[in-house]
Amino acid sequence: MNLFKPEFSRIINCDGEVDYYGPVFTPVAASAYLHSLLNQISWEQDVAIMFGKRIITKRMVAWYGDRDFSYSYSKTTKYALSWTTELIALKALVEARSGLTYNSCLLNLYHDGNEGMGWHSDDERSLESGSSISSLSFGAPRNFSFKHKVSGETVNINLESGSLLVMKGATQHNWLHALPKTTKVKLPRINLTFRTMGLTEA
Repeated sequence: MNLFKPEFSRIINCDGEVDYYGPVFTPVAASAYLHSLLNQISWEQDVAIMFGKRIITKRMVAWYGDRDFSYSYSKTTKYALSWTTELIALKALVEARSGLTYNSCLLNLYHDGNEGMGWHSDDERSLESGSSISSLSFGAPRNFSFKHKVSGETVNINLESGSLLVMKGATQHNWLHALPKTTKVKLPRINLTFRTMGLTEA
């Protein structure tokens, strides 16, 4: 595991900042984390209310935090579980590398390329305004896309296993992001998004 590599690529530097650190774990360590998270996280199918209908997604999610924060999106609410020892260690690494601090983590499990996420911003009111989001990826590499809300400019990046991506500043206000589906990917991917909930949330 490489804890001290300082380099990153700033892939967005307009109306927000997005930094890509590339892999911050060796392939062996990244694979070990993938299998551990698959088996030890309390996964559940995600539920969304769309056009008045309750939709259960194939993608699975889990929500952890410093306390039982409530997090509402897609007209559903989740309550954070207590950190696992492994998640605490991963949070510490992300904070050391990014120089930022977080109090919660939303995890996503995509079983293969048939599962993804459409265009959206992580700008829910329960999140601290203007706070950063750090994203760790384990498993199958996947294309990740950004689109500017006004200009329509797009930026694409391939997120490698064990890699770290940090979205900062006004990124959520000005940009959408998505994980496109693809039939080419047959293996699972786990994404950990470390976030900061507003202190008034419980």
